[in-house]
Amino acid sequence: MTEWSTDGVFVDTLASPSLTDPVMIEGLPGVGNVGALVVEHLLEELEPTLCARITSEHLPPQVMIDADGLAQLPSLEIHAVSIEGRDLLCVSGEQQATNPVGHYRLTTAVLDIAASFDVSTIYALGGVPTGELSADPAIVGAVSNESLREPAEAVGVDFREREPKGGILGISGLLLGLGGERGFDVTCLMGETSGYLVDPTSASAVLSVLEAWIGFDVSYDRLDARAEAMKPVVQQVQQLQEGDAEPAGGDDLRYID
Repeated sequence: MTEWSTDGVFVDTLASPSLTDPVMIEGLPGVGNVGALVVEHLLEELEPTLCARITSEHLPPQVMIDADGLAQLPSLEIHAVSIEGRDLLCVSGEQQATNPVGHYRLTTAVLDIAASFDVSTIYALGGVPTGELSADPAIVGAVSNESLREPAEAVGVDFREREPKGGILGISGLLLGLGGERGFDVTCLMGETSGYLVDPTSASAVLSVLEAWIGFDVSYDRLDARAEAMKPVVQQVQQLQEGDAEPAGGDDLRYID
């Protein structure tokens, strides 16, 4: 079933599995790609069912090309997964909106889908930039209502006054704001990250907190492999931070995965 709304958001409903007390987990591209890595990891490790695809004129004006050369509009996808008796709805995608109105409208569409599955709890995942590399990143939190703070602190979430500076941008931030106004219990979990590298180490830290809070256990092998593959780049960045004029090998450093 497909639905086209006048606000430029197109929702294609592909499956409606029966879920028991599901929680929604959002992880879209952002600082360090922390949230996106967590959700991508869950989808790789588990057996996802694609429930809905959201396309919109507010996403970048381009198409993505798959391994077979087929074009597909950029989209947000909602997958259902089950692990150890817990049902999860995972929000993923390769792009975010290109304008403020689009962020609001896409967030509203995500919340509408959450409501259709009787979701009451949402976790928005992301990164908080520190400008420094860390082998043991802290998890910074923000919540839509005060009752969520104590259980978050119980699993190691750190609440800091007016942190992150400048607020939380994009869908993660609006899930807190709009979701809270609609009665959802929303927590944003943000792993400390440098802000200029894709950060699987921070993603692992966020996933660990999420596991402890929701109550499930998943392999970290793929994330650990990504962190290992990043070590040469991390070492080069550390050399630069220590004042070396040229990193070993002289390689060009980019925001890479």
